[in-house]
Amino acid sequence: MVSDPLAESVRTLSDDEAWPTLRWESHDWLPRIPQGLVSRAVRRRHVGPYQAAVVPFIAERTPQLPVSVVALAEEALAEIARFDAELGAEVAPFAAVLLRSESASSSRIENLTSGAKAIALAELGSTDKRNAQEIVGNVEAMKAAWELADRLDADAILAMHAALIDRHDPRIAGRWRQEQVWIGGDDFGPHGAGFVAPWHEHIPALIDDLVHFTRRTDLPLLAQVAIAHAQFETIHPFADGNGRTGRALMHSMLRGHGLTRNVTVPVSAGLLTDTTGYFDTLTAYREGAPAAIVERVAEASFAATANGRVLVAELREIRETWNGKIRVRRGAGAWRLADLLIRQPVVDAVTVAGELGVTPQNAQRAIEALVEAAVLTEFTGFRRNRMWQSGEVLTALDDFAARAGRRGF
Repeated sequence: MVSDPLAESVRTLSDDEAWPTLRWESHDWLPRIPQGLVSRAVRRRHVGPYQAAVVPFIAERTPQLPVSVVALAEEALAEIARFDAELGAEVAPFAAVLLRSESASSSRIENLTSGAKAIALAELGSTDKRNAQEIVGNVEAMKAAWELADRLDADAILAMHAALIDRHDPRIAGRWRQEQVWIGGDDFGPHGAGFVAPWHEHIPALIDDLVHFTRRTDLPLLAQVAIAHAQFETIHPFADGNGRTGRALMHSMLRGHGLTRNVTVPVSAGLLTDTTGYFDTLTAYREGAPAAIVERVAEASFAATANGRVLVAELREIRETWNGKIRVRRGAGAWRLADLLIRQPVVDAVTVAGELGVTPQNAQRAIEALVEAAVLTEFTGFRRNRMWQSGEVLTALDDFAARAGRRGF
């Protein structure tokens, strides 16, 4: 690994070999600030033309990366494959747990945070916590990315976005944006923004070019995934949800190219260890230096697999301790409910009956057996519509989230 892959990539490449940088084009801006809302200085700042990015096509381009970055990416790729294989023999329930954990981490990068209990409640239909609802939308986007991996195209990307956004903004769900968007600055206009995305009419052609790039088989896979993600974020094709959809795209590529077959590796949990650095690498990419985002994704992969292994080990230990507590006969519904709780730590009687395929009465018996074993706790205090939780599993999931926000956990 080099100390500064960005500097090395710029230093060792000729102008002909260097990754293309953005150009800029001017567009007129019609001020739309209501009178009296802001000062005259702010109003003056948002008058006149602005510069929007002209994003280069990359379908036929091959990044010339430092040898050290390529080696790091290949090492990370092997680690992802090893992690996926480790869980291949016991996918359930860890596939669902890791997919939800990745979705929560990806949402947290966008400052959408929620505890494991609120997320579990949102999955059961609760609308009390908007952030939790949006995270559940991200779970659906990740599922779509997984399911559509073998036919990744523009329609698949639109489907991922629709799954993500439809719950809270169906107006824009699964549709390319039809307006200018920007990052940084203020909400009143693109003047002074840190990055102004390309004009919306360019999006379909840029996405088609990106899809072609994602399908290539002659590139180092993790480098290809990282660069495709950075290109997607630069295109910024949606009015909202670009970051989460772009990270779902990475998982779709990993699965589509045959690297991950069993679980969703929580790469976003690795990116959370240094979100500022992550966003800086996207800026570097736009300046013609793709090595930094490749290195960042590779490093995040190591952090992700390490954190994922800790979570899986904790869940295995929790499930093992329950074996000594449950006092009903083997084969009873309580044992299957115990397995269910690892991936669904908050339940009600209707959910248990549906998941186990038993009558409501038998579902209640299974719940009562686990309450008696101190595996489940009722937390509503209601006489009707009661719900139960596994505090141990919820704690393990929240601990995973806490580790994701720390370096060197």
